[in-house]
Amino acid sequence: MSPDVPSYLDCALITGASSGLGREFANQLAPVTQHLILVARRQDRLAKARDEIISEHPSIKITPIVSDLSIEEERESLISYLKEHRISPTLLINNAGLGDYGEFTSSKWEKIHSMMEVNMAALTHLSYSLLPEMKARGNGAILNISSLASILPIADFAVYAATKAYVTSFGEALRAELQEDNIPVLTVCPGPIHTEFGEVAARDGREFEAQGYEYLYVTSKKVVTEALNALFQNKARLYPGWKVAAFAAVVTALPICAIRLFNSNRSRRIED
Repeated sequence: MSPDVPSYLDCALITGASSGLGREFANQLAPVTQHLILVARRQDRLAKARDEIISEHPSIKITPIVSDLSIEEERESLISYLKEHRISPTLLINNAGLGDYGEFTSSKWEKIHSMMEVNMAALTHLSYSLLPEMKARGNGAILNISSLASILPIADFAVYAATKAYVTSFGEALRAELQEDNIPVLTVCPGPIHTEFGEVAARDGREFEAQGYEYLYVTSKKVVTEALNALFQNKARLYPGWKVAAFAAVVTALPICAIRLFNSNRSRRIED
């Protein structure tokens, strides 16, 4: 690997790698990494991603692993597979995430539970399992995908925003703990992106869009490019796109009473 490329790019594990940001991370890392571990629920999507990446980068090694990260037993199987095959990721990209748009009282517990497991438990579980080897080798990095919602409690997105607040807080604390080990931890907080996230977050066939925030949309390619550059620069947090960064700066400066007022008067396009 080129001396200009960080050594932690040698072997990258990406969750939610079959589509959206995860797939874009795989595409952009393929030219500079030796081994990609692609983790997702859908085997057909993983196989397609593997074949397309190898067709453009024949020398790369790709290990696709089918795993539903909302289930603890499947996460344990993933971790066991890595140990059994002596695969030691040097870069962990916790990208997988779920959303649910609608009132908390009308939500389904199964969806809420899966969202908490994927957004918080899986991210924490994989970090806990892979960090000891990173520390022992003195080589590793973690990139966590959080959300702009992590700094703003959002009505009708209550649990999702809360889970992302956890991701942002956890990433900041973990970064401080690992500073002496020279293991960078980056928290990426994107605004709205056109991916399959909206389809999964929507209920009863209703299409979800970030109504009123179209000006904040950033492409997946731009989010990933800025995220990798921020990681290389050892930044702590990133809000991709200058408009998202400016919005975040305003929100974080607001008192809680202003945020409550915002939530009370925000346009809500949900089920009756």
